[in-house]
Amino acid sequence: MPDSTFLLNLLFDTIKTEGFYLNTQVKTAAEDACERLLVPSMENETIGHYRQKAETESARLFAVVLKQLLLAPPLGQKNILAIDPGFKSGCKIVCLDKNGRLLHNETIYPHPPQSQQKIASHKISTLVSQYKIDAIAIGDGTAGRETATFIQRLRFDRKIQVFVVNEDGASVYSASAEGRKEFPEYDVTVRGAVSIGRRLMDPLAELIKIDPRSLGIGQYQHEIDEMMLNTALDQTIEHCVNTVGVNLETASEKLLTYVSGIGEVMAKKIIDARANSGIHSRNELKNIKGMGDKTYEMCAGFIRVNGDNPLDKSAVHPENYTLVERMAKDIDTTIAGLIGNDSLIQKIDISKYVSAEVGLPTLKDIIAELSKPGRDVRGIIKVFEFNTEIKSINDLQPDLLLPGIITNITNFGAFVDIGIKKDGLVHISEISDEFISDISSAVRLNQQVMVKVLSADSKTGRIQFSMKGIQQP
Repeated sequence: MPDSTFLLNLLFDTIKTEGFYLNTQVKTAAEDACERLLVPSMENETIGHYRQKAETESARLFAVVLKQLLLAPPLGQKNILAIDPGFKSGCKIVCLDKNGRLLHNETIYPHPPQSQQKIASHKISTLVSQYKIDAIAIGDGTAGRETATFIQRLRFDRKIQVFVVNEDGASVYSASAEGRKEFPEYDVTVRGAVSIGRRLMDPLAELIKIDPRSLGIGQYQHEIDEMMLNTALDQTIEHCVNTVGVNLETASEKLLTYVSGIGEVMAKKIIDARANSGIHSRNELKNIKGMGDKTYEMCAGFIRVNGDNPLDKSAVHPENYTLVERMAKDIDTTIAGLIGNDSLIQKIDISKYVSAEVGLPTLKDIIAELSKPGRDVRGIIKVFEFNTEIKSINDLQPDLLLPGIITNITNFGAFVDIGIKKDGLVHISEISDEFISDISSAVRLNQQVMVKVLSADSKTGRIQFSMKGIQQP
């Protein structure tokens, strides 16, 4: 903060006056100006400058972490049994088909005080068989660890993958207008379990229904200028949606609003058209009232349609369909025969197709998409298991190595879940032996890591980890 004495001396040195009376008046005016006007003004300006700087950095990091969360690897279109765990109130179970539609729901009580494990085991096994379940999603909240242990002990008639899913924000969705609109006839517990299952299938499609501030990530986002934060979040969500693309068969109205060129009104029209007569090709989007040429040009490349034209399922824009047809014809094959056939694709000399409208970078993107059509840039989800011998903070000892998952990233460090319902901190100085200026360049959300216990205080609940010198998965 500015020093008033220094400012007064500076003023007196700058303003030279003659005469005792005038000097006295100038001194009085200068002292009043410094105390009442100049110092407060400079203090406010300094605070405002650094606050804006802090808010900008916090919004940037929040957007980076949100992007990593939204682009988490999906399980894909699988039949899911999702569980929202609980003790006294029981575990709410829902069965979802590969498109995320709710098929069945009920409640089991495998934990105290009821401890109906035999009944719960039989019910889970029956549902897995009846609905041809491929994977089980378990919320990581209250009773999550106990429910996961219970499920992993069961034997099924098929190979079942078991995932513990971060359920932050599921309760927010279940009580929201979006949740009530989607499942008006079900209570909040059913909606919460559905959200847990769907975010395993497709994190992006499900998490955009929830206010990012409620997702348990970020740092001081509730104190950031709301307009600045909303702008950063909207840009991040739109970027993620358009990077991945949208499957028209399963896309929600909310998801479609983030597709380039499509807003709330057009998204609703697309959903209505899908429900009424169906949309069987990208070209049929033009039949929707209000879908002009410019809007179609902006959105078509990001919408995947399971129709007769195999290119409709890819990221190739319709304006380049004719070009792909030429490529296929030039090597004596069809589009269907070309897609995914690396031996044929290697025969294409893309330099022949460079034009004023289509440059070499675009052609390379087209070839890459033809080679792996519909490839999901988010990668493949991996099953993760905590150390089963560690059940509480009291089990932690210094230098103990444990597997964990990064659940949040801040400017001062990363928080890691090791399965005891209390995350520990890896300070930025303990992440690497090298100096780190930007933590988001060193670690990412949902990253599976190995950490070493530095300290664990059961009274305060504070846990300190280190990743230095540890070979990471």
